[in-house]
Amino acid sequence: MKNLIILICIALSIKTYAQFSPQTKTITKTFFSDSDEVLNTTPALQKKRGFTNYKELIAFLNSTKANHPNKIRISFIGKSQKGKDIPMVNINIPNGKDKIKVWMQGGLHGNEPASTETMLYLIDRLLNDKAYERLIEYLDLAIVPMANIDGFLKNNRNSSNGLDLNRDHTKLMAPESVALKQAYSDFNPDVAVDFHEYRPYRRDFTKMSDFGVTNMYDVMFLCSSNLNIPKNLRDLTRTLFIENAGRSLDMFNYKHHPYISTTKVEGEIHINQGSISSRSFATNTALTNTISSLIEIRGVGIGKTSFKRRMHSGFLIAISYLKTATENMVLIKDEIEKANDAQNNIVVEYERGVYQDDVSFIDLERNEYITIDLTIRDAEKATPTLTRKRPKAYIINANQTDVINKLKILGVKVELLENDSVYNVESYVIDNYSVKPFKYEKMKLQTVSTNLKKGELNFPKGTAVVYMNQRRANIVPEILEPEAPNSLVSFGIIKTNKGETLPIYRLIN
Repeated sequence: MKNLIILICIALSIKTYAQFSPQTKTITKTFFSDSDEVLNTTPALQKKRGFTNYKELIAFLNSTKANHPNKIRISFIGKSQKGKDIPMVNINIPNGKDKIKVWMQGGLHGNEPASTETMLYLIDRLLNDKAYERLIEYLDLAIVPMANIDGFLKNNRNSSNGLDLNRDHTKLMAPESVALKQAYSDFNPDVAVDFHEYRPYRRDFTKMSDFGVTNMYDVMFLCSSNLNIPKNLRDLTRTLFIENAGRSLDMFNYKHHPYISTTKVEGEIHINQGSISSRSFATNTALTNTISSLIEIRGVGIGKTSFKRRMHSGFLIAISYLKTATENMVLIKDEIEKANDAQNNIVVEYERGVYQDDVSFIDLERNEYITIDLTIRDAEKATPTLTRKRPKAYIINANQTDVINKLKILGVKVELLENDSVYNVESYVIDNYSVKPFKYEKMKLQTVSTNLKKGELNFPKGTAVVYMNQRRANIVPEILEPEAPNSLVSFGIIKTNKGETLPIYRLIN
């Protein structure tokens, strides 16, 4: 009977999102007691039920602006699909000092309320707590507190057209994605952090132990292991930013871990650890040579349970990242310059490292920590399966306006030929092709392999050229190399078939 009750609770939490929580009071009291560190200064904390709505969000921001007119600026970066203006807050005191540029956002998934509330609390504390007066002197900080307004107001993960905005960073099909990415590119940050919440009660967890388990971590850190991100930036993210944030969490005995989730492989539950995929924030932004992280706070599906604790853990991380950024400004900018100069070969396809290891959970029957031996599929131990020499540039036919516009939104510099020109290039010829019978994120995915055919070709005036000696160059192969899993070919935006030559070329050095 106890197992049945747990299964019903988890099923309900997955199908609906409300104030109901599947978490027992015993689990909450034993492992996730609420924080008394957070003041009731944000809209959701000033009412017993529900979370911040759009009217409350705008009123909060306007009130904050009125109280601090010389420290904060509010702009609107675009509209949601339902016509709501998407606000961005900029905190930057005009004092003539060198600044580090930091981007933070919350609410990209609409059923992750603590991410938005953490951003509002961060704004409030930075401007009203004298302990942070010196910190903000060295910051140029942009915050988008509610990135997916339509989804947030309906407690729905996706945007109103059903797209997951954290799977839309390369194909850029949702208006919100375009607005966010354009604002991000225009702001041009050195450090970027995306705040999320994760689901601690998953269907797969019901099959573990005798009566099921739940995830034990207050916070999971996701920084990308994509091998096209320069190694020095990957190392700096882990060894400086995440380690410092982890120490801040340790002071309050908050548990943390690299990001893990479950997946099924031939019917067996495996653990995915870390990320490689450029369709999501952490990888996509890191590929623009930015120190980037995605923060997963334990919270989806548990209503307002431990809400202040969730906010407090997010706030600790945000403050830690801001302090680390300001205290290491010169180092960060030097490392970004080193990354800009790197000219490594391109990794097109990968395989995760696979091994067995113990994974820790909370046992729902015994109310204690347990470990379970599982197969780990680790992004940090990924190895290349397809690499290519880095070209001098990619050349794109002028009629591919959608492709060219997406690159520009991502902040990539695109030049147009002023005259007809002849170049020695590699052409992609499709030698294997298949298309998925079902849609993923509203697109029929294509899987291709190509032969590279060398030769001189004439390119007319107006042809687009993307040189690979620019800061955001590492995102370009993820978009244009046809076999890359998140390329515009893979997503079916550039349509093709077996035997065809793609409208993209590699300019050989």
